[in-house]
Amino acid sequence: MTAPRPTVALLDYGLGNVHSAAKAIEAAGADVILTADRATVMAADGLVVPGVGSIAACMAGIQAIHGGELIGRRLAGGRPVLGICVGMQVLFSSGEEGGVHTDALDEWPGTVRRLQADILPHMGWAEVEAPEGSALFEGVRDERFYFVHSYAATEWLIDPHPRVRQPKVAWATHGERFIAAVENGPLTATQFHPEKSGEAGIRLLANWVRGL
Repeated sequence: MTAPRPTVALLDYGLGNVHSAAKAIEAAGADVILTADRATVMAADGLVVPGVGSIAACMAGIQAIHGGELIGRRLAGGRPVLGICVGMQVLFSSGEEGGVHTDALDEWPGTVRRLQADILPHMGWAEVEAPEGSALFEGVRDERFYFVHSYAATEWLIDPHPRVRQPKVAWATHGERFIAAVENGPLTATQFHPEKSGEAGIRLLANWVRGL
């Protein structure tokens, strides 16, 4: 008997590449529901937080549907959450864009800021330095992924602790080194767009879906 496909809630807060993300997640092996309904979000096997544009606009949309509470409750119960692009940026403490400070979800310490690079936005395919033992990058360690952004977190500020399993942090470079992806227990995020990264992106999403 074929195992049932996991269900992924794609958080609907008015911003994000929801249609391309939904198609990619379905191709990766999950059924997708675009929703902001509390019960549906909490019951899903996985939650994806998309995001495009500014961190301020994304945070406003997330707050309008009480998305921060939903994300926090899922993580408190060990339920998987995946942030994509600005959906990753909102997981840090704050963002600084155009002189505007935005308080974010504070799942990880750190501030998202403008990259120090000659050309912005950083748009196109780039290599990612995947960490050893990464489940997310299994089978796609040597692949390139598609980025569209001008802002990123450039420091990982969680100190190692001998009794705590350490997050796996991937890096990329555009002008300077920045965080490209994080695997932190039930919380996973990518600065790049797996849904726009062709077959490599589908395989990376399939790695996440298998973990549901």
